[in-house]
Amino acid sequence: MKDTFEKLGFFIQNNRFSVLLIAFLFVIISTQGAQLIEMKSGTDTFVGKDSPLYQDYDHLYQSIFQTRSIVIMVEGNEVKSADLMKAVDRLEHQLQATDGVIETISPASLIKQVNYQMTGRYTLPETDEEIKAIIDGNPDIFGQIIPDNTHMLISVNMAGSASDKAQEDILVATEDAVSFADFPPSYNIIITGDPAFSISMNYEMNTSMGLLLGLSAIFMVTVLLLVFRHVRWSLLPLPVVLLGVVYTFGAMGYIGIPMSMVSMSAFPILIGVGIDYAIQFHNRLEEELQEKGNKTGAVIETVKHTGPAVLIALAMTALGFFSLFTSTVPMIQDFGKLLMIGILMCYFSSIFVGVVTISLFDKYSEKNPLRKIANKIKPANSGKKKKSEEESASSRLIGRTLQKITNVTIKYNILVLGIACLLCFGGLYLDQSVPIETDVQTFVPQDMPALVNLRHMGDIMGGDDQLNLIIKVKDTANPDVLKWIDRFSEHEVASNAHIYSATSIVPLVKERNGGVIPDTSQEIKNIYSQIPEAQKNRYMYGNNMLLLNFNIGNAVADIKMTGIEELTNIVKQDMQWMPAPPGTTVTITGNSVVFMEVLTALTSGRVAMTFFGLLLVFAGLLVVYRDWVKALVPVIPMVIVIGWSGGVMSYLNIDYTPMTATLGSLILGVGSEYAILMMERYFEEKDKGVSHIEAIQMASSKIGSAIVASGATTVFGFMALIASPFPMITDFGMVTVIDIVLALLATFVVFPPLMITLDTWRDRRKGLRTAEKRTEIQKQTQGAEI
Repeated sequence: MKDTFEKLGFFIQNNRFSVLLIAFLFVIISTQGAQLIEMKSGTDTFVGKDSPLYQDYDHLYQSIFQTRSIVIMVEGNEVKSADLMKAVDRLEHQLQATDGVIETISPASLIKQVNYQMTGRYTLPETDEEIKAIIDGNPDIFGQIIPDNTHMLISVNMAGSASDKAQEDILVATEDAVSFADFPPSYNIIITGDPAFSISMNYEMNTSMGLLLGLSAIFMVTVLLLVFRHVRWSLLPLPVVLLGVVYTFGAMGYIGIPMSMVSMSAFPILIGVGIDYAIQFHNRLEEELQEKGNKTGAVIETVKHTGPAVLIALAMTALGFFSLFTSTVPMIQDFGKLLMIGILMCYFSSIFVGVVTISLFDKYSEKNPLRKIANKIKPANSGKKKKSEEESASSRLIGRTLQKITNVTIKYNILVLGIACLLCFGGLYLDQSVPIETDVQTFVPQDMPALVNLRHMGDIMGGDDQLNLIIKVKDTANPDVLKWIDRFSEHEVASNAHIYSATSIVPLVKERNGGVIPDTSQEIKNIYSQIPEAQKNRYMYGNNMLLLNFNIGNAVADIKMTGIEELTNIVKQDMQWMPAPPGTTVTITGNSVVFMEVLTALTSGRVAMTFFGLLLVFAGLLVVYRDWVKALVPVIPMVIVIGWSGGVMSYLNIDYTPMTATLGSLILGVGSEYAILMMERYFEEKDKGVSHIEAIQMASSKIGSAIVASGATTVFGFMALIASPFPMITDFGMVTVIDIVLALLATFVVFPPLMITLDTWRDRRKGLRTAEKRTEIQKQTQGAEI
């Protein structure tokens, strides 16, 4: 491998300006690709479209029955007012002409329907008294949209399959219609609903992306100035890794990876992880330039030695991230794709642009006229001497500190490894009790106006979580089916405390037949013909499909996903006790039911994901090194850190979310790099003929400062996530920062005694086998002589 990278080093050295030109062209291409990125926050980011559960939800419910509603909530001292109803009527007229709006439901339109039945005139009454009389006299009709004298709801319905762009257009049209409707000044108008919430959440994600990247850059500048100042141009790794992030944005758009709550946090992570590569190349190139002074040879030696080591670390990082693809949650899979593409782009940026830039900076700095004058005034090597003194003041201090830590951990190796393993097992035990959170509303900024409005509406009107029962029948006009729906609905509402109401085609039929269901199919068909299409299509599709909705309030927040799963099982058991007529099949679906699959993915899925990642990293190291010690040693510290991480989450009372569920794979991907780099340098020093102890001491002191710099930049990169307005990302950032610190601790505390113990044991075994072979050969020789 090193021969290949040596040739690559020659190529880079001989084509430096061509490399920079190609890098610039890729920036232009990436900028175009970044414009293709889409924002997503819907159900399909949580549940895979190939899931049977989601297919039932998507094909049977969302595409056929579901409508999405923008809700206009009106607040005032008295909503049963003629002037207010006229404003609502003006609003409806304008919205009904808007593309994508299926229907509008408001007190004004219902009042006109009731007035038509009473007087034959489809108009609004002129006086407040008449309006109040109609509303108070029909509580079944107006109870849900006028819950009291101070609140009123207007629903603007669109197709459940409407695109994000269509929903945003209808939301803007609604806001414009409200302003033109000329509501009386004493009323407060709030536009809310799930589409308004989703659109606002996408906007917040887009806005916070710039904040996270900006903070990451500021943190990186700070840490590079602090821990990487022993080299020239210490800030250069930052623009190099940002170039890799630009390439990642482009690839994201071309490949079609959407921007979600999880994927947007990948970029600060990439800055933290990817800058390691830039630092390693920068550190080694500066070392070569200062020690050997051969400019051409410095580039070649850097690429030859650092290129393979960092590539192996990258490959192991990628294997850790690859385990994310085992998750059934699409946003986690997209997160894995983005991280794998990102680290590869950062590697290319570092080995090509980073190395070339440092080489050119070094070349032209020597030609600087001011430097030539300075060199004439003072000795030629004074600059190097001063640089060496600065390096000894920072890098050597870190090296000596790490060397002392290494000596202590090796001296008390049994105690260190024992305590580390004990804490690991304790953390794994505590990890089992960490709760899981899947309520999307808890993931977003809690002061976001759209969320405040949505919760305000929920406090007044109650929640709108639903269980949706898709009923497949041979004939939708079968009276036995409608009577079963009627009985079953009444039973579920009466017997289940968390089912508050039921809606279906049945109440519409009974309303037009004196409160009872007709006994013949023909009578039912005649009633169907009287029901407006917009109302009928909400509960019936063709001649063989009906919909029954159970309102379960704020179940996602109140009883959580486990409670919804129990409620769903109760409904299924009741259907066995009260079976539907022969030839009828019932499928339970809905947004809440679909999210139960997320719960399963985050419980059993995350554990399988972590162990799969461990096996991949171990297998990858085994293939690369063909040495079980080299394959095992980097993995063991990461297993220990994963155990520690579970204890940290339990101690900090942080729930598992779609993001924190990825921590195991993330620790594997990021933390294994440190151990691999340490191990590479250990064996490089050992191959020079020094002892085990001397090799690990030299590895700690020489590469330790670079690893500390890399780890510090990674920590600071993740720290930007803590400033995110999204609580889910904040918790993820906090735990990950702690985990990276633990990974660094494991690298310098657990890795050295582990490496020495296993490598010494293996060498002794080899020595014993060699001695035994020599003894055997001597015996055979002596026997032959006799």
